Amino acid sequence: MKNESPGFFTSKLEDLIAWGRKNSFWPFPFGTACCAIEFMGAVSARHDVSRFGAELVRFSPRQADLLMVMGTVTYKQAPILKRIYDQMCDPKWVVAFGVCASTGGFYDNYHTLQGIDEVIPVDIYIPGCPPRPEQLFDALLKLQNNKDLLLAKRGKEKVMLEDLSL
Repeated sequence: MKNESPGFFTSKLEDLIAWGRKNSFWPFPFGTACCAIEFMGAVSARHDVSRFGAELVRFSPRQADLLMVMGTVTYKQAPILKRIYDQMCDPKWVVAFGVCASTGGFYDNYHTLQGIDEVIPVDIYIPGCPPRPEQLFDALLKLQNNKDLLLAKRGKEKVMLEDLSL
């Protein structure tokens, strides 16, 4: 008779946590303009954002791991944005949603930040004025599949949405 003991599953805790985080996001919206309205439409019942585990929007940076910056950011708002980013737990991701968050949009004046990457590192830029909800879902899919690549490139070069693979 064989000595059969019950088997058990072993793994590193970090791998298990990374697996759980890969398929769920805890977004924190930082909306200042019209792109925030499009984001509200993207997380509504018409679109299925729950397949990314992002259906519960967090309004505390300490509970979020995905910072969604939507709209124009002024120089007065930059320290607030930086503080919110610093309060988030690692690993954290930043998405610039729309042209204004990515490059300042068509507001090239004395009080508008010309892209949030002057203040915080950005992982994915979503172009458009405003971007369509499908672009947000494409960004979330690409973020799920390229988290290691994005961590390696963070702060060194801009990663555009079309540069990532599914």
